[in-house]
Amino acid sequence: MSPATFKPVDEQLAYLKKGAAEIIPEPELRSSLEKSLKSGTPLRVYLGVDPTAPDLHLGHTVVLRKLKHFQDMGHTAIFLIGDFSAMIGDPTGVSETRPPLTREQVDANAKTYLAQVFKILDPTKTEVRYNSEWLGKLSSYDIIRLTARYSLARMLEREDFRERLSGGWKAQLFKSSEETTSGTESGRPNVKRPSSMAIHELLYPLLTALDAVELKSDVELGATEQKFNLLVHREIQREYGLPGQAILTMPILVGLDGQRKMSKSLGNYIGITEPPADMFGKIMSIPDDLMWTYYELTTDRTPQQITALKLEVSSGALHPMDAKMRLAEEIVSGFHGPDPARKAAENFQRVFRDRQSPTDAPVQKIPVGPPKKLIALLVELKLAPSKSEAERLIKQGGVELNESRIDDPRTDLDLTKPAQFLLRAGKKKFLRLIVE
Repeated sequence: MSPATFKPVDEQLAYLKKGAAEIIPEPELRSSLEKSLKSGTPLRVYLGVDPTAPDLHLGHTVVLRKLKHFQDMGHTAIFLIGDFSAMIGDPTGVSETRPPLTREQVDANAKTYLAQVFKILDPTKTEVRYNSEWLGKLSSYDIIRLTARYSLARMLEREDFRERLSGGWKAQLFKSSEETTSGTESGRPNVKRPSSMAIHELLYPLLTALDAVELKSDVELGATEQKFNLLVHREIQREYGLPGQAILTMPILVGLDGQRKMSKSLGNYIGITEPPADMFGKIMSIPDDLMWTYYELTTDRTPQQITALKLEVSSGALHPMDAKMRLAEEIVSGFHGPDPARKAAENFQRVFRDRQSPTDAPVQKIPVGPPKKLIALLVELKLAPSKSEAERLIKQGGVELNESRIDDPRTDLDLTKPAQFLLRAGKKKFLRLIVE
């Protein structure tokens, strides 16, 4: 690659720093970019991901998109699948030992990861590696030599390790005897350990540091909660005679509730394989002030473009909802293509802004029969989880029949003859009923 391929260093840095939480150390990254520009040699930048689940949500893509930004700047993007390390489990941010994954689970998850990852990265320009290539070949001798390169005191500086050790053992030892079981065969109390920690968890940062050694990386990317691991990787690289990579961390994406990190367990997530209309609607539900963070972390727009958009909104030239619709269409387009994204935008405009029915509401056929209580029908059609919830929805004005609001929970639906009804329950659930 010729030096002319790369943009000026200041321009590269401005784009790469967009949304970043921290660069360690930034002068070192600048120096690496300058050497890269001068020599025409791209930096080796990697992101390691353990395939612990089969699918990704938008929060997972924040760091992945930063890898794409390095790729956009002409550098070598390495996507490392931690198929070996996934069987250990990254202890970052957890309060107890993760259950180990089987080889079959890891392989299945890794296969789905690649299909999703290449919705963001250019597959023709991405180096894909698996850390079982080198970690799976380590002997017991190799592991002992590795552990000798890092002190236990340094490892226990890690905050979550320290808290789990002190909280799990010390606090529990001083609890009342009612919470322990005495008289075991050993004569010692059987102490509960809600914050248990296994020895193999201490090995995780060290083993994954060998990824950085093997890949000879210049830069490693990760979320803010992975900072400790990344620093260990940098230090171990130096132990093996390498310069020591720069580190770039990205913040955690706040979920749909506008308060907590995006998480499936919290139900505030946007899955990147969800249907376009569902993705679009979820993005439109985020608070207005959060959309600028989403522009920074989930799109490829430059800081200058985002600033210009903010000025349009603050000056009144652009309505905040229109700015958010641009965001939603841009994100959906990245995962599903421009046509489905445009259709999702048009459908949202029709249903939620123009208050018209959607053109593609799902169809449900039901047989002719006696009249049925609308409350019972909402539960039967899975538009409400229970009759009490269906009644609450009606009383709050959340149910429409043929675009007319239903206020009486005792309403019957006439099913005695062939007919068609458009039923809305809540803001987003539409169903076209055909009675025949």
